[in-house]
Amino acid sequence: MADFKLKEAMSIAANNGYKFTFIDLFAGLGGFHLAMRKLGGKCVFASELKPDLQELYKKNFGMECSGDITKIDIHKEIPKYFDILCAGFPCQPFSKSGKQQGFDDDQGRGNLFWVIMEILKVKKPEFILLENVQNLETHDGGNTWAIIKKKLETMYEVNWDVLSPHEFEIPQHRKRIYIVGRLLAMGGLKHFEFPSHRGNKECSIKKIIDENEKNYMHLRPQTRIQLKAWEHFLKLLKKNKIKIPSFPIWTMEWGATYDYEGKPPCQQSVNDFKGKKGEFGNIIVGDNIDDILPQLPIYSQVTITDPNEQFPDWKKNFIKWNREFYLDNKTVLDEWLPEIQQEGFENSHQKFEWNCGKDKNVKPTLKDKIIQFRPSGIRVKLPTYSPALVLTTTQIPIFPWIKTPEGEIGRYMTKKEAAKLQCMEELENVPNTISEAFKAFGNAVNVEVVRRIAENLLEIK
Repeated sequence: MADFKLKEAMSIAANNGYKFTFIDLFAGLGGFHLAMRKLGGKCVFASELKPDLQELYKKNFGMECSGDITKIDIHKEIPKYFDILCAGFPCQPFSKSGKQQGFDDDQGRGNLFWVIMEILKVKKPEFILLENVQNLETHDGGNTWAIIKKKLETMYEVNWDVLSPHEFEIPQHRKRIYIVGRLLAMGGLKHFEFPSHRGNKECSIKKIIDENEKNYMHLRPQTRIQLKAWEHFLKLLKKNKIKIPSFPIWTMEWGATYDYEGKPPCQQSVNDFKGKKGEFGNIIVGDNIDDILPQLPIYSQVTITDPNEQFPDWKKNFIKWNREFYLDNKTVLDEWLPEIQQEGFENSHQKFEWNCGKDKNVKPTLKDKIIQFRPSGIRVKLPTYSPALVLTTTQIPIFPWIKTPEGEIGRYMTKKEAAKLQCMEELENVPNTISEAFKAFGNAVNVEVVRRIAENLLEIK
């Protein structure tokens, strides 16, 4: 039965001038579609929840894109025969940046894997190609992945690996788990191997930058003030021959003396804070814990109810190292500190992460680095590859060295540059606003990574 079904499916594709057929679930901007089309594939069904992305899919690929996959009649609406099921099923339930609820996700997204399984049971395509966040493997102590793998292996031989575009000289660091499978009834995966991606690959973010691009988001005046303050910080360190710390800089910890190594502050008594200093070395005052806690750095205000629980070791270390760094360089740092205590500097703007290594040839400046404003602080990295695209405009990477056509120095990454990072530059239609575009690109699969995997998968026939 399986042999007959494969022959019929392949003949349908061949008779229409295509090498194979596929369906594109949770399609988004159509990353799987672009990759499969490059290999000669024909999309015979697509599904995407968001109406705006459905419309873009139709414009870009000339086909209707169905809506909510949970409301699709699998038997009637999905074609009887197709060769590959592609799905970048929703990652929020498993992502470190989300609640990590997995199959218990309160919006039902974690249960969408079962929809995939139902389609596989009914349609029995020869191949599967799935994508998700790297954290899928370790979520819930590995139990989530164990369940997914066990279910898939009732029908398919399965293989998986974690790959990132930067491992293929595409300047974006974006680790994702890719899962492939082939029907056991068709002989399984045989000699399939994932494309080679080990070893150090050189990347340069400049290969995707268009300095003449006029459609870009300007840096706000306040952002420029914040960057200027941290640039001055680096100059002071260089002038005074102080090494840039490799740990995250938490300036609000400078001068603080409250206790943090035993009981967390929320479990301490009022007397424990007598004569102690809180955020930026300010004397702690107050007659109750509710008044005292807001005087501490925000990360030390957390509520911990377990009487045996302490701060995690990494947090203790960051507090300890920041206090030591301040005491060792107090005179220099006190000269600069008022610059980031002024109005407009939120907590995350008062934290700084230098992710440029210890190479002596790396200049202590922001002007030739990639800058990203994150909740954990202002992150600085070499102009090798971009951090993974994220869903919020506040975290779009900044290129401080670019001189814009209007004469400004420095701007955010553009929509076109984000498209290049996802190898989607051939898309003619993307969301109109930068905010919506980056959300869509942040959720998309990388076209070139998928293409290389699919190419190896199809070669095992």
